[in-house]
Amino acid sequence: MVPDDDIPRDIDGVRGVEPEYAGRFAECDGGGPIHGGKYSGRQEFKGTLTGDFVDIGDPPSRWYLMVDLQDRPEGFEGEAVWCLSGNTFLGEDGPRLRGCPDD
Repeated sequence: MVPDDDIPRDIDGVRGVEPEYAGRFAECDGGGPIHGGKYSGRQEFKGTLTGDFVDIGDPPSRWYLMVDLQDRPEGFEGEAVWCLSGNTFLGEDGPRLRGCPDD
């Protein structure tokens, strides 16, 4: 997960929108650097998906934009977060989101 304000706008990747995810409640979690610190750990977010995504790399990894955060790690100040598809679930315990354009 990467705070939205930390994502460069000139990322090499393919951007798009999946309208069926727009406005849907989701949860995402994952490991990585803890925002504002020097350590890594598990972080969990709950919020609303916009439907926006970016595919990065080859093979591509798909990242979805989550806003209106209802749950976020302590000290996380961002208003949005990019979530890796494989760590993002619709609803409380719903299905995992598609992981790449071919899924």
